[in-house]
Amino acid sequence: MASKNKPTGLRKLFEDLLADIYYAEKKIASALKTMTKEAQDGKLSKAFESHHKETQVQIDRLEKVFKHLDLPVKGKKCEAIEGLLKEAKELMDEFKDDPALDAALVCAAQKVEHYEMASYGCLVTYAEELGLSKAADLLKQTLKEEHGADEKLSQLADPALNRAGEKEGTKNSTSAPLGALGKKKAKKEVKKRANPKKKSSKRKPENINKIKEKNTPAMVG
Repeated sequence: MASKNKPTGLRKLFEDLLADIYYAEKKIASALKTMTKEAQDGKLSKAFESHHKETQVQIDRLEKVFKHLDLPVKGKKCEAIEGLLKEAKELMDEFKDDPALDAALVCAAQKVEHYEMASYGCLVTYAEELGLSKAADLLKQTLKEEHGADEKLSQLADPALNRAGEKEGTKNSTSAPLGALGKKKAKKEVKKRANPKKKSSKRKPENINKIKEKNTPAMVG
């Protein structure tokens, strides 16, 4: 149970971050509803809808953590998520009815996922260090789900990018943004761009018969 005294140090950091991510998850749940409607591709729309339902479960799980620690179930305004979701809204407005909309949505969603993964990763570490084993176990479940959601978005990134490219005649362009590629393809693309193949400066060997002709002295009649 939580101490009645005002928390300090790592415990305070843990409680602040817990309130921060609780606020963030509620905002994310609302944004996912909009992204589900805006997505052009059916698979992407279903992925957003599925993650919206998953986010509701994650919110309930956070409330269990609050109650287990005898803390008020209350969020704390998260400026980071406000900024990320504002950017997502701007992208939806800017690319509405544009073939690149889905690629923009995937990019925006993955930025949010990475923020969540970082937050839950810290929360799990802090909980374990503080000896809050039950809280750590609950938070680990959500962290695993966030990794799964990010992986799903990575799988949907290539089709979204290709659809946008096909409309502009740039399918499979090597200048594609790495953030929209799957993890394995992104790594290959990084290596490819870092070590571009150089045209060989070596001269092609002359035909062996021509070399012999050059080196054979003329016969005197």
